Amino acid sequence: MLFRTATLSQLGEFDEIIDVRTPAEFAEDHIPGAINCPVLSDEERIAVGTLYKQVSPFEARKVGAALVAKNIAHHLQTRFRDRPKTWHPLIYCWRGGQRSGAMSIILSQVGWAANKLEGGYKTYRRDVLEKLETLPRSFTFRVICGPTGSGKSRLLAAFANSGQQALDLEMLAGHRGSVLGKIPGQTQPSQKWFDSALLQAMQKIHPARPVFVEAESNKIGNITLPPALISAMHASECLVLETPQSIRVAGLLEDYHHYLDNPEILITRLQSLQRFHGTKQIEHWSSLIRAGEFATMVEELLTLHYDPSYFRATSQHFTQLDTARRIPLTSLSPEVLKEIVKSL
Repeated sequence: MLFRTATLSQLGEFDEIIDVRTPAEFAEDHIPGAINCPVLSDEERIAVGTLYKQVSPFEARKVGAALVAKNIAHHLQTRFRDRPKTWHPLIYCWRGGQRSGAMSIILSQVGWAANKLEGGYKTYRRDVLEKLETLPRSFTFRVICGPTGSGKSRLLAAFANSGQQALDLEMLAGHRGSVLGKIPGQTQPSQKWFDSALLQAMQKIHPARPVFVEAESNKIGNITLPPALISAMHASECLVLETPQSIRVAGLLEDYHHYLDNPEILITRLQSLQRFHGTKQIEHWSSLIRAGEFATMVEELLTLHYDPSYFRATSQHFTQLDTARRIPLTSLSPEVLKEIVKSL
């Protein structure tokens, strides 16, 4: 063999981790910190695969080998051009097969100490899922509860800013977690990339110290949270925020200000609530939005939809809710939240 192999436990030993899969495969998920140097483009992989099925494996390999050689040559002339002789890269593809093997052989022939990851991305993905099944049980969570707009996300940020351990699931998911939670100009990551980012975040948590986290349902937008994490959160100690509705409304208008400039988008998003509240109620809220009466609309939305849903869900799932510490919030200002963190 012209190159050496390595396992997941050795990831930290390499100067660079190279993902040779297609850009689309890389975009869906990859080992954190890896760079993408595809040996086949998305279109080339499809063409070779079609040739494999419709003509013959031999013809597919012949065409594929030429494309792989061309693309590796390009990387040698560009991306790897200035790498020193001491460069120590790790290469992986989908299963640790021909794509990563081809790159590893050529880099080794150049004189670099190239290694190929055993089992490729598939082994990495399996490892991520296995760790997400067990790791949450090793942490002591402090779950910040409270109805929509009570300041959970702001308090979580205040804990993080004070040096406490905080796990921001909504930030990782790129979504605020409600029917109106889509963040402007931001696309949610794939489920696989969220899983990778979540594991990376949890691996930085020290199990001897509590970690603060915001109460969530099992889904944040299109992202599903690991069952083991949800179970651990449901069984954990809770902090319940008690915030007056007027402050919640003001905070929500501030957090969701983008809808004030695009009322028709807000009206479109509210259509998903029609199955809960009927056409007449949605039309009423739409008329309030078009009239610029956002505060009234938010108050009604909290009273009729969000609050009943929140109290129903939390009472069913969080086993320590009855003994939770209650935290009255008279303001959502950074100064007040900082004092709350100090008191806790």
